[in-house]
Amino acid sequence: MKKTVLTRYRVMAYVTGVLLVLLCLGMIAKYGLDIDGAADFTRVVAIAHGWLYVVYLVFAFDLGAKAKWPVGKQLWVLLAGTIPTAAFFVERRITPELEARIADGSPAVAKA
Repeated sequence: MKKTVLTRYRVMAYVTGVLLVLLCLGMIAKYGLDIDGAADFTRVVAIAHGWLYVVYLVFAFDLGAKAKWPVGKQLWVLLAGTIPTAAFFVERRITPELEARIADGSPAVAKA
């Protein structure tokens, strides 16, 4: 597995995570606080998050396939982009493991 696979996943995890947090804040502003302009902001962020989440899915699936993760771990990483802030925590948890494997050149199967 190459470091570039991990890097592109990490970038998309942060992008997806930030957009999802912004989307949640926009929804609170739109529905909870009834702020003018929140509807337009929410619409733009929702569209951006939706399209970029698809890119995140592709990169996360590629990373999981190359890391030979079990299905449960792969699903957790894929779903992390749908739970606010989860992408940050999941990325922080898997990065050290994968960086160690990249440094060792080890293709060994990761534990769940």
